[in-house]
Amino acid sequence: MENNALHDKSVVRVAGKGRRDDHPRIKALRAACRLQHFSPRTEVCYASWVWQYMLFYWSRQDLSGQPAAEVITAFLTELAERRQVAASTQNQALNAVVFLYKHVIQVDVGDFSRFVRAKRPRNLPVVFSRDEALRVISLLPEPYALMGALLYGSGLRLMECCRLRVKDLDFDRSAILVKFGKGAKDRMVPMPSVTVDRLRSQVARASALLADDLAHGFEGATMEPALARKYRRAGKEAGWQYVFPASRLCVDRETGCFYRHHLHDSALQREVKRAVRRAGVNKAASCHSFRHSFATHLLESGVDIRTVQDLLGHKDISTTQVYLHVMRRGAGVVSPMDMGGVA
Repeated sequence: MENNALHDKSVVRVAGKGRRDDHPRIKALRAACRLQHFSPRTEVCYASWVWQYMLFYWSRQDLSGQPAAEVITAFLTELAERRQVAASTQNQALNAVVFLYKHVIQVDVGDFSRFVRAKRPRNLPVVFSRDEALRVISLLPEPYALMGALLYGSGLRLMECCRLRVKDLDFDRSAILVKFGKGAKDRMVPMPSVTVDRLRSQVARASALLADDLAHGFEGATMEPALARKYRRAGKEAGWQYVFPASRLCVDRETGCFYRHHLHDSALQREVKRAVRRAGVNKAASCHSFRHSFATHLLESGVDIRTVQDLLGHKDISTTQVYLHVMRRGAGVVSPMDMGGVA
């Protein structure tokens, strides 16, 4: 299929995100993403990359009428050579465009493997020492200190922590159920004993906030569309409330109803950055450094790598093995400066 049958140039004359989302191909892409149960962030990301791909095609007269494989090759090469994106960014664009052709247009694009690949740097994860992790957490205000304790003590991803619901906390088993983690996979992780009382208090605050919201005629917690259709009153039930609810309500543009979402991830990221600076930790650390530290410290304590893989929710053990490299960095090697005979 020729690409001029794929795109409609009429929309590009008016700039702006709203016009992008009005394009029939973008609408179809978003619908396909929801059918595949992609996360909202993946949907937004794919829509952005497909739009950039379409703009690239429209701007290149020499590609008019060329097979899709040629256009994809040129687009991915441009990302690597002119825009100099990271390898992970190029792969993200590749996945979005392939998804477009496979699930929206339903066309086999053929071989496009000749594109120039961005260089993949071999970066080791930034890991806190145990003292650094605890020091940073101690400098966080509540409820961010509790969230930081879960990132480090349970190995949660940032959004997994933000999206925790009350029903996911199993106090009897001292465990946390992570629902719809990366790759739409559920897993169980340990609940740090030092967080149990604080979590109970946080749940009580969330329940009190729900009671106040319902008294004012609000709708309770936000729900994924499919769950909202299946469990119509779940958003008003205590178990479905977010453990870390937002301080302000949000409004559904279609219904005009008010709901309470979870704390925004950027708020936790901002507080962690401040705490890292205040703690005097001179590392390029972020919220994800707590998860890196969780894995590294478990391996250092003798926990087998398969168990750590399951706790992290990694599909491939090679992803978990990067923490072995962190452990072995310089391990058992004596610096020449410390050898005998050196002043």
